[in-house]
Amino acid sequence: MAEFFEFEADFVDSLRCIPMQVRYKLDTSGIKLKLSHWHQMTEEERATLVELPCTTETEIPVYQNYLQQLIIERTGNPAPELPIEADPLWMDASSVPASVQEKAQEMGINLTLPQWATLTPLQRFALIKLSRSGHENKNFSKAIAEFHLLP
Repeated sequence: MAEFFEFEADFVDSLRCIPMQVRYKLDTSGIKLKLSHWHQMTEEERATLVELPCTTETEIPVYQNYLQQLIIERTGNPAPELPIEADPLWMDASSVPASVQEKAQEMGINLTLPQWATLTPLQRFALIKLSRSGHENKNFSKAIAEFHLLP
């Protein structure tokens, strides 16, 4: 079952933006998907990318192949591939990334290690993505509230 965050509610029904769970799968599979490519897909294809599993060694290449085939059909070229992190930060419950801690501190929140450890990998992924410099960070505070991290 697909897991959408409340802070994504304004676009989840139409899937006009790439939801966090798909972005998570993109990082897991090492594929750079442009929003323009996402918009060229049908709603059914987008929903398949949401639902298609991408966690095990057998699921990841299936996801990669499906997505690459969609991109090739739409654009004539495969999507760029990105290096896959061997130990992604969102899988590490023992250390709060500096970008997340800094962004939380800007809000007057000291994110503790026990709080970080209680989050799911997808929640940690979302906070990491939302805390990056140059990213539109308006949803960071919404995610902090949604994940019950406010003091």
